Amino acid sequence: MKELRYYSAQKLFTGKQWHEDATLVVEGGFVKEIIPNVKLVSLPAQVYPVIAPALIDLQIYGAGGKLLSMHPDAKSLELLYQYCKSGGAHWFQPTVATNSREVIFACIDAVRSYREQGGLGCIGLHIEGPWINEVKKGAHQAAFIHSPSLKEARELLEYGKGVITMITIAPEVCSREVVELIRSYSVVLSAGHTNATYEEAIKAFDEGIPAATHLYNAMSSLQHRAPGVVGAVFNHSTVCSSIVPDGYHVDFAAIRIAKKQLGERLFAITDAVTESTDGPYQHRLNGDRYEANGVLSGSALTMLKCVQNFVQQVGIEPGEALRMCSLYPAQLMQKPGITGLLEPGHTADIIATDERFGITIPL
Repeated sequence: MKELRYYSAQKLFTGKQWHEDATLVVEGGFVKEIIPNVKLVSLPAQVYPVIAPALIDLQIYGAGGKLLSMHPDAKSLELLYQYCKSGGAHWFQPTVATNSREVIFACIDAVRSYREQGGLGCIGLHIEGPWINEVKKGAHQAAFIHSPSLKEARELLEYGKGVITMITIAPEVCSREVVELIRSYSVVLSAGHTNATYEEAIKAFDEGIPAATHLYNAMSSLQHRAPGVVGAVFNHSTVCSSIVPDGYHVDFAAIRIAKKQLGERLFAITDAVTESTDGPYQHRLNGDRYEANGVLSGSALTMLKCVQNFVQQVGIEPGEALRMCSLYPAQLMQKPGITGLLEPGHTADIIATDERFGITIPL
């Protein structure tokens, strides 16, 4: 008989609803049931303020002074996992920004090695560029940016089969054949660093690109005579988008506007980097954000801080803020066992935190 574990909380969030003074019963790593605390003969030694589904970060570049692109190895990914876990994210998608073929392939090798060594939490590799628009490069290196041939795309996808889980592209610089090829490998496509027109973006979304990368940043903006990619994201019925809720990448008022437009289609990423003094991406911490050559280049967020900012700065209800950092990214990725839900039969992947979402509490 499998051992039962009990996790009691003042507030327990399943990903769909809140339970007051409830206990999560776990059997063999899966949720067995949720019961009111009053039905227990005795409470566990610790009753947590809040228990919720573990968070998910779909875009993060490095931690602990080890940028993945500069240190593509399993040790860097372990540092990244520990950083993510300390901030409530048990699942992460390490990301490599626009770079050379050699660096991108080395990052694929790193993820494969990390998994072979039993590394935890890694969904797969997110490749952001180099198939983007130089006009919207942001902090990306122009020297590597280009449009892909079918041959190049196929070589990358074959080498990274089972490792690459997301690619950010500018749809206007990629042929429909390339887009269809990427989709055939079950890789999630996201439109980002793009100067597409409203019409081009809508067409790309209609043809199978399900997401956009860091809404507002590095994409054609919403203008009254040229709605751009932002307008297309707002108006499309199904496309979802990540957003970086640190107050620097996007003003909190703009997040509030986006939330009204997108509802459940908006989710958080940290877009977090780390100190780096070598290579093409030299991130330096400026207060609580990172810059490269004076240009905003990444955040210093954790996913739990994203939840906190959504609640305290944007005015989003706590349960919805948690969904934006767990359930919604899980729904986009569609990976077995990663659901953002704590319901009977689901993996018991949980975090404990205080009521202000300020800290993670060891379980």
